[in-house]
Amino acid sequence: MTQLCATVTDVRVLEGHRIELTFSDGVGGAVDLANRIVGRGGVFGPLEDPLFFRQVAVNNELGTIVWPNGADFCPDMLYGWATGESVPRPEAESAVS
Repeated sequence: MTQLCATVTDVRVLEGHRIELTFSDGVGGAVDLANRIVGRGGVFGPLEDPLFFRQVAVNNELGTIVWPNGADFCPDMLYGWATGESVPRPEAESAVS
């Protein structure tokens, strides 16, 4: 399977709802997820609990971070939040006629 975008390879919990991420292209950065979790309810409700939030892990199959209740974030969104840039994508191949 061809890798189309950078995926999360490592996560480290910082203070509050902040995490430090490393991506498959070697880029890394910190993301504060508080405004994407607090008060949202649903699958993100349990993440408001600091002890539950700390259970975040990398799911290598999905290429992103996940929590035991199934909550996750799109790796493209995480990349943008961590770097302020769009996720790198391979150059489009030119069509052969």
